[in-house]
Amino acid sequence: MDNTVLHKAATRGHASHGWLDTHHTFSFANYNNPDRMHFGVLRVLNDDRVDAGKGFGTHPHDNMEIISIPLEGDLEHKDSMGNTAVIKRGDIQVMSAGTGIQHSEYNRNSDRLTKFLQIWVFPNKRNVTPRYDQITLKEADRHNKLQQILSPNADDAGVWIHQDAWFHLGTFDKGVTTNYKLKKKGNGVYAFVIKGDITISTIALNERDGLGIWDVDAFNLQANSAGAEVLLMEVPMTL
Repeated sequence: MDNTVLHKAATRGHASHGWLDTHHTFSFANYNNPDRMHFGVLRVLNDDRVDAGKGFGTHPHDNMEIISIPLEGDLEHKDSMGNTAVIKRGDIQVMSAGTGIQHSEYNRNSDRLTKFLQIWVFPNKRNVTPRYDQITLKEADRHNKLQQILSPNADDAGVWIHQDAWFHLGTFDKGVTTNYKLKKKGNGVYAFVIKGDITISTIALNERDGLGIWDVDAFNLQANSAGAEVLLMEVPMTL
């Protein structure tokens, strides 16, 4: 299909820094792949494992929407706006870096690693006032259905960002099918399989595979294993 791009898990960029083991779906840091710079406005999808007692020291960001989704363990966040918070599985964290922000992220646990997805989205407004938010979602609300976790609207379900993007999480029993209808014409969807095996349209995906799909109004998704977990990121395709 000429309106899809498949990124198998094993083809991602990989870096091991001892305390940090990370896989990059798109070019990041020392991983530079001209064919994988972004998917529409989705710029970064990092699959990070942080060792106990370790983390990212204070570092800057600007003009980027940054979303963190913890998968296991928890992560302490501190930033230049005075926020100190801990995010854990079930939480969604968002930062609008805007005119500039500095933050650090640490796994304060002494006995277990933390796994989380770090996602960067180009904003549709530059130099906004920096902003931080986090929410806790009910994981039961994504069993055999798609739970909205992010949108462009502050009064809608989930967190919001400065972009016409919608993210959904779902955890499915084997054999369950669902349909996703795109929210905005011209958008595409990047699907990332967190766990298990899933088919989207006719394309079979396994754990940590990614699939971008565009020029569609809707598509079907089927779980091929028990507890299959997927993140759908609908984003504008033009920067």
